Amino acid sequence: MAKANLEGYLYFVDYLKDIIVSGGLNIYSREVEEALLLHPDIQDAAVIGVPEKTFGEAVKAFVIPVKEAKPSPDVLIAHCMTQIASYKKPKYIQLVDALPRNSIGKVAKHLLRN
Repeated sequence: MAKANLEGYLYFVDYLKDIIVSGGLNIYSREVEEALLLHPDIQDAAVIGVPEKTFGEAVKAFVIPVKEAKPSPDVLIAHCMTQIASYKKPKYIQLVDALPRNSIGKVAKHLLRN
């Protein structure tokens, strides 16, 4: 995600690999993750870009639901559309029990991409 400082300089606040380019538009994975985390049935989320024929990449979200919740992908996608622009919404949502993490606790997105 890019942010501007007081002098107007832009700087990235997300890993370059975490920027999803879909149809020539940049989608920042952190922004989609934050939108998903606002849903009461979601405990944790990780977002990656997956190859797509038409737009180059599509947004795929891996989400951990809160205990005993089973939110449908359609409900989560509709929720995202109330928080972020429509083109940023996940196209695919996969419910998981856990997300792979590295030794310092960050989500190992390279494992999700494989």
